[in-house]
Amino acid sequence: MLIPHAELSKFLSATHSDPHRWLGMHPATRGKTQGLAVRTFQRDAAGCEVVETATGRTWTMKPLSPDGFFETFISRHTEVFGYMLRVLHHSGEYRQIYDPYCFLPTIGEQDLYLFNEGNEHRVYSKLGAHLRQYGEAKGVAFAVWAPSAERVSVVGNFNQWDGRYHPMRPLGASGVWELFIPGLGQGELYKYEIRDKRGNLLMKTDPYGTYFEAPPNNASVVYDAERYPWGDDTWIAERASQAGRADRPISIYEVHLGSWRRKFEDANRPLTYRELAPALAEYVLEMGFTHIEVLPVSEHPFGGSWGYQVTGFFAPTHRYGTPADFAYFVDYLHKHGIGIIVDWVPAHFPRDSFALAEFDGTHLFEHADPRQGAHQDWGTLIFNYGRNEVRCFLIASALAWFERYHIDGLRVDAVASMLYLDYSRKEGEWIPNKFGGRENLEAIDFLKRTNDLVHGYFPGALMIAEESTAFAGVTKPTGQGGLGFDFKWNMGWMHDNLRYFSKEPIHRKWHHNDLTFGALYQYSEHFITALSHDEVVHGKASLLLKMGAWHIPDKAANLRALFAHMWAWPGKKLLFMGGEFGQSNEWNYAGSLDWHLLQYLDHQGIRLLVRDLNRLYREDPLLGANDLDHRGFRWINCNDGDRSVLSYLRTDQAESGFIVVVGNYTPVLREGYRVGVPRPGFWRELINTNSQYYGGTGLGNDGGRMAQQVPSDGLPYSLVLTLPPTSTTLLRWSPGG
Repeated sequence: MLIPHAELSKFLSATHSDPHRWLGMHPATRGKTQGLAVRTFQRDAAGCEVVETATGRTWTMKPLSPDGFFETFISRHTEVFGYMLRVLHHSGEYRQIYDPYCFLPTIGEQDLYLFNEGNEHRVYSKLGAHLRQYGEAKGVAFAVWAPSAERVSVVGNFNQWDGRYHPMRPLGASGVWELFIPGLGQGELYKYEIRDKRGNLLMKTDPYGTYFEAPPNNASVVYDAERYPWGDDTWIAERASQAGRADRPISIYEVHLGSWRRKFEDANRPLTYRELAPALAEYVLEMGFTHIEVLPVSEHPFGGSWGYQVTGFFAPTHRYGTPADFAYFVDYLHKHGIGIIVDWVPAHFPRDSFALAEFDGTHLFEHADPRQGAHQDWGTLIFNYGRNEVRCFLIASALAWFERYHIDGLRVDAVASMLYLDYSRKEGEWIPNKFGGRENLEAIDFLKRTNDLVHGYFPGALMIAEESTAFAGVTKPTGQGGLGFDFKWNMGWMHDNLRYFSKEPIHRKWHHNDLTFGALYQYSEHFITALSHDEVVHGKASLLLKMGAWHIPDKAANLRALFAHMWAWPGKKLLFMGGEFGQSNEWNYAGSLDWHLLQYLDHQGIRLLVRDLNRLYREDPLLGANDLDHRGFRWINCNDGDRSVLSYLRTDQAESGFIVVVGNYTPVLREGYRVGVPRPGFWRELINTNSQYYGGTGLGNDGGRMAQQVPSDGLPYSLVLTLPPTSTTLLRWSPGG
């Protein structure tokens, strides 16, 4: 036996940290004879031979352990040669295989250097599990970052999940372990068995995994996510041509894929990616939305987190199909002119023992100090944004979604929790930054880098922040000191307007400032006016039932009035599914939307209004192309709180056209109401939320009104309007009228 007993013992006890030093073929000496030593560790092997690939010559290997450790000495050969192993299993079956330990590392030194530096932007093509071919050998190259591990092995069905048989090679001081295993292919289940410095065995999924099996096993699955035959070149080119043109119609339908529509006849299961594609595309096209935004589709073990507690940052969830199925879903949307934005969660990750938490027995991805590393609100862990490899991991996750799946944007969740070290913490529960401040400087730098890289690699892609504070410069370019996002959700507008419309109309005059306050900061950022999923869960009631009225028809009138005000107000649009038809129940992630409600005009009328608002928003540049320019908005009268009436103008920089928006937010008919306008002529009624078509009474302005040369509201002309109860009316100036 050439291998020392101590080294053999380490293999048999799965404690060896440098397997390539002994396994495979190596120059060796027996006595005074020079030669080659070949060693292999094969599960369920009764015998083993070395086969020279060039000549077919064989050498029988000696078993050193009943567990399958074999060794042989080939005398008078001093040059390593190509070989295979012929393994005899106890079943009597012979199998000729390539030796995993005869291959050079699959990752280059430059890759490792850039990874440790935090600048390997495509590290997802290096780490993880990748189908590779080396010469004639086809297999899977595995690589994982676990710098504090004593030993890392690839385990799966192919070795009966036994960590003794495929220990990985450490690549110097990089902290990366790698191994190429010939003979494996797509669909193979695997995990990493990690022995930490305390001798504990950890069974971990692949941080860079592209596909996962369902809970409770949660194994990673070998899957090539980069071979889908895309057909969206025209869409991608058009998207790139829009780079830098933020002020264009963007109306987003926010969707949770598992509960949009279900297959009732098949045990009420959710639709698959391939089933969703045509159904959702047809509906979104009919409704006139430009994009959908999907709640996180990254892999997550607990459905009740809605996808916001991610364990697979590079993997579409298995719940609706394979990665290729998700690619088909995106491709189908693009071919039908619909963009897709994906919710992305770099703010935190769950404590599940099989995933990132204490990955190599240390606080690798998270901070060790709970004052920096633990989210008290959600019971999750915070990424260590100051660690190069962690930052590299997260940036690569963002870029991979664009490259592999052609998505059009990321909506970054919980940005406020990333920006502030004292987020949701009391005095003494957080650590100030190096300047003594509360800003998380590492997280800020990470967000800036991510936004710049996404925009650099994928022109026209959108980066959207869910940021709930007044942090300055969220949508300002990084070169001007901002964070570099394209848009930010307007959380203030959402809360103020929902608070207003939830009041009974008799009390609204005391809350008129809820309608007007948003104008003070409207142009401080590039905003998306959003009514999101967060507003229809956890006992908050659906949008319809939030409305301050007692009966469904009155609630529907309020919601129609709110929607028309929302679409007329500056800012891009976002609406969570179900809101567009006034779903009565709170959203339930485990059920389907209440589509049966569309048989009732109260609900169908809301849907028809949203459809028409989207069409108007897309077709009229005074709205969709003038959301971000302060010259596109002007108050007419924001002070008529006693009557709960609001009026404003939408226009463009050249004042080539005007839209008057008038809201009457009490159930009182107001006839002869005078509204100032800047031009004479006919003002055509574009939208009247009280139309019978939408479920209203039909009272309105008979298609429009001629302006009178009577000054009002500081403007030289005026309209005398009928304001239906609880309604919003939009009228457009027709210069030749």
